[in-house]
Amino acid sequence: MKLVRYGRAGAEKPGLVDADGTLRDLSKVVKDITPDLLTGAGLKRLRGAKTAKLPVVRGKPRLGCPLAGIGKMVCIGLNYTDHAAEVGMPLPKEPTLFIKAPSAMCGPDDPIVRPRGSAKLDYEVELAAVIGRDARYVEESKALGYVAAYCIVNDVSERAFQMEHGGTTTKGKSADTFGPVGPWVVTADEIADPQALEVWTTVNGERRQHGHTGKMIFGVASLVAYVSRFMSLRAGDLISTGTPAGVGHGFKPPRYLANGDVVALGIQGLGTQTHRIVEGK
Repeated sequence: MKLVRYGRAGAEKPGLVDADGTLRDLSKVVKDITPDLLTGAGLKRLRGAKTAKLPVVRGKPRLGCPLAGIGKMVCIGLNYTDHAAEVGMPLPKEPTLFIKAPSAMCGPDDPIVRPRGSAKLDYEVELAAVIGRDARYVEESKALGYVAAYCIVNDVSERAFQMEHGGTTTKGKSADTFGPVGPWVVTADEIADPQALEVWTTVNGERRQHGHTGKMIFGVASLVAYVSRFMSLRAGDLISTGTPAGVGHGFKPPRYLANGDVVALGIQGLGTQTHRIVEGK
């Protein structure tokens, strides 16, 4: 299933995208797309809905963040071999973790707002695993059983904030609109192998990133198990698994985003996002 939330910001309605790509309203089935729907009982309830009888949503409404009530987004740095090479960093011996603030999350086609003082705005297409039940000290062999769905995350980054102001990575990753999610969450049964997906990004139509999740240093199962050693994972939490080569910071000289640029990104089976860069107030 492809689950979405559509409508104006703050007043989104629940929906799903059927096998024909038609957006249908779920308001008579559930009040919202929330973490409890990702549990076994919640997914069973959704699968019991007669999709063909759900109302069709006309037009092209705005899509919001496809999951309400995300508790936390745990992000992984330097998790593709080619990305580590382009930025001149050794391969990590263990996953590098940081947290992106929940207030950064937004819809898959919302504008990306440049924060005050920004000079080095960048993009990162990432596969995110959506946790479906409480996970603590999970064995890697069982870890994918805790993943209810997958989605796209654009780990928008301000490199000057991230690297030139001391402290941790989080301050360059958490401005408003720095965490677009979606366009939908795709239930795990539709993704046969999370390590077999193509990922890409374009800026103004020019291909910048073209990678494959098979080049992750630490795969999804490894990451779920690893993160669960250090914090409890709850239904609705996201693990954003890192980005391949081709980020703006990796070019020589760097190619950061400018106002008016259009960034598009996608992952095989998970849809696409499109964002315009706008100046903040």
